Amino acid sequence: MDGLNKGLSKIEIAMRWDPSPAGQPSTDLDLVAATYLADDPYGDPAYVVHFDSRSPDGTIYLNRDSKDGQGFGYDEVMMLELNRLDDRYARVVVGVVIQQRPAERTFVSVVNPGLRIREGYTVLTEDDFGGVLGATAATVAEFAREGSGPWTFHSGIRGFEGDPVTFTRTMGAARQA
Repeated sequence: MDGLNKGLSKIEIAMRWDPSPAGQPSTDLDLVAATYLADDPYGDPAYVVHFDSRSPDGTIYLNRDSKDGQGFGYDEVMMLELNRLDDRYARVVVGVVIQQRPAERTFVSVVNPGLRIREGYTVLTEDDFGGVLGATAATVAEFAREGSGPWTFHSGIRGFEGDPVTFTRTMGAARQA
């Protein structure tokens, strides 16, 4: 029955957090997604989608962007239309970056963070970043395919300590054993 498996198609990645306590600088988390070409799936990203951009073909975009965690429900929402992504792309890696201005922060200082990844009404994973409390950024999902085959989901939160620019350049590198 593998020939009938359509794989994943339209994915929603949603993140929430509470505003910083009164008198403290606001906390700004951002979803980012990097695409990788089939001929170099662990090399440099073909492009990166973040708070002020979208993919060139419109298949990856932010529905909602928050700079302070104020609002109801999920504060930041990204959509990945994997079913429309060109065959030349073999991987999409999604991450979360904590902006380091006006104050340096790690996940331990983010109030009530939460992540949900779903396709339609099916929740693929949820997390609270408890495993990466000392990180300034984290990869949260990887979507991959062989050739024009179906997209598969690989969950797991992997922390990163450093600046956001370095994170977006290296977030899709092969994991070290």
